[in-house]
Amino acid sequence: MKTWIETLTDEYSETNRELKRYRESLDRTDEAGRDEFTVVGGMINDMDFALQWMRNGRRPGNRRGIERQSVYQRTALLDPDIFPSLDLETPEKPLDDRDKRKLVDMLWNLSARERQCYLLHMSYGMSYAEIARELALSRRTVQQYVERAKEKIKNSAA
Repeated sequence: MKTWIETLTDEYSETNRELKRYRESLDRTDEAGRDEFTVVGGMINDMDFALQWMRNGRRPGNRRGIERQSVYQRTALLDPDIFPSLDLETPEKPLDDRDKRKLVDMLWNLSARERQCYLLHMSYGMSYAEIARELALSRRTVQQYVERAKEKIKNSAA
């Protein structure tokens, strides 16, 4: 079963192909045809940009991935329901806003797949094999993602 992003990407790709076919069929000998060619070319560029963003999970040309200041996604990471097995309100030492931000920054520095595997393993207590089945990956690949994530978190905490 396709995810919504895969479905949307397929639809954008098909529309992009249709726009390119349409642009090639335009008569550029008259002014109206040249104007239409320019407008459709702009639409194709916008579609290419959107497709690159959807396929790569980041803004095209951005080396860091999705912007660190992305409010929606950072807010979603602060949602305590994402960490069901973590008791964030422990009586010994509750996390203040600074600690929560540091935790979010640590998770934000992981790739999307590392973060996904790490959270499923550490927060939900899923085994590598369970995660592998869920994400259609090999067990060893999941293990590598989790180990890389643990190393990155260890290094960022130091």
